[in-house]
Amino acid sequence: MEISKITFQNSGYFSKLIVDYLNQDEKLHSLYNRFPTIENFKLQVEEKQRYFSNDKRIVLHQALKQQYRFINASKSTLNNIEKLKEANTFTITTGHQLNLFTGPLYFIYKIISVVNLTKQLKLQYPEYNFVPVYWMATEDHDFEEINHFYLDDKKICWNNDAKGPVGRLSTQSLNNVLDVFKTQLNSGVNADFLKQLFAQSYLQHNNLADATRYLVNELFKDTGLVIIDGDNKALKELFVPSVQDELLKQNAIIEVEKSYNILNDYFIQVTPREINLFYIKDNLRERIVFEDDLYKINNTSIQFTKDEIVEELHKHPENFSPNVILRPLYQEQILPNLCYIGGGGELAYWFELKKVFEAHKTPFPILLLRNSAILVSNKQNEKRQKLQLSWQDLFLKQQSLIDKKALELSSNSFDFKKQKQFLINQFETLKELTIKTHPSFIGAVNAQEKKQIKGLENLEKRFFIAEKKLHKEQLDRIINLQKELFPSNSLQERHCNFAQFYQDYGPNLYTKLFDKLNPLNQNFDILIL
Repeated sequence: MEISKITFQNSGYFSKLIVDYLNQDEKLHSLYNRFPTIENFKLQVEEKQRYFSNDKRIVLHQALKQQYRFINASKSTLNNIEKLKEANTFTITTGHQLNLFTGPLYFIYKIISVVNLTKQLKLQYPEYNFVPVYWMATEDHDFEEINHFYLDDKKICWNNDAKGPVGRLSTQSLNNVLDVFKTQLNSGVNADFLKQLFAQSYLQHNNLADATRYLVNELFKDTGLVIIDGDNKALKELFVPSVQDELLKQNAIIEVEKSYNILNDYFIQVTPREINLFYIKDNLRERIVFEDDLYKINNTSIQFTKDEIVEELHKHPENFSPNVILRPLYQEQILPNLCYIGGGGELAYWFELKKVFEAHKTPFPILLLRNSAILVSNKQNEKRQKLQLSWQDLFLKQQSLIDKKALELSSNSFDFKKQKQFLINQFETLKELTIKTHPSFIGAVNAQEKKQIKGLENLEKRFFIAEKKLHKEQLDRIINLQKELFPSNSLQERHCNFAQFYQDYGPNLYTKLFDKLNPLNQNFDILIL
């Protein structure tokens, strides 16, 4: 596997906020705790060790044992669960929605980033244990975001009338999706594995949380990955003080807005509410709102007085679910976590939360941008070389790429910029004459300057149109290759499912990804398979 790199900052696919973070711009320093360097993890360990109690470790260990009771976990995963009871064990975490069959490729890259970072940290700090964790977003409700995946250009979709937390959804109707999936796969051993994996994950488990746990465990069991479901009464009991604080004081919105003096120069990723909690049951997930001195469950007739909702919280903490503002806080209160690994959008909302963590006296984790990659076949790479395209060329937006290559291919050179500057200089000389003649002359000069420059710009556009027609065949091949590698004019990892590549490369795909992706390198990796 050949590997090439483009920095995240130069890829053109990350926001200014993320680029400034990667460049450690001073104006963002107050929005995070420590930048992800190998040296800073020692300081993060020392801070988390002071905060995270042995009592929490016991609860966490028991909850995970219960969640894994029906899973054929590897010895390394079971050992990691046991190590979580020890004071020198810490986690590295990523989270993701319960996308059908893992959804887009970057789900795989997230977990590889987590696993590889734990390995690096163990080499650097052998006196500590580092456990990779995948947090399942079982309490999410946006079914339309998770009910499909793409295999090549085919959208494979699960149509279902979904209500409530997605982790509790029944998987009974997924047999029809499996039938469609089978028709899209090639023949062979790898394709047979994918069919079997889909069937065993979704048709042999009752709900989406159990199905996803099984699926991810099968894909990553030998890495020691620990999968956690926060939709758990024992774990929610640890979070009760913060939930009660949110219900009674409603401070999260105030703390989040303290970040706006900096983030307003960029963008606000998520907007907090007065109460950042949902009330959930099997078919219910609705916001808690405070109106007329009552706590009301939105779009229902359920309501509580202050004393009643506090009583409900202490009796049934499992019925209270943090939204995007408080979910990170919940995660960091129940895990001995050092670092959260996510995409650019995730890190953007984490930057809003540091003051919330401070208000709850909870250490803010290190934030690390996950690995990103493009998987390229040998045939595609040969096309690129024949077309004399650099990887930086292919990362250009389509129109910019066409313009650049049309200019490079053109043998009819004409320097429009030089000609435009010549015109400007000529008119500057004419304008000097206006000082010596009647002022009305300046209007005529300005009008003529505008007209001639506009005419030259139109000629430039027509010239490029003619050149593009002359080199249409070559430019079409360039754009077709870019479309293959950047489907829907987006990153491959945001569109394609891992199955598209696994059916051709099998387990070797995972081996190479683990070997080549380095989580602490700020590079976009191009992997030639």
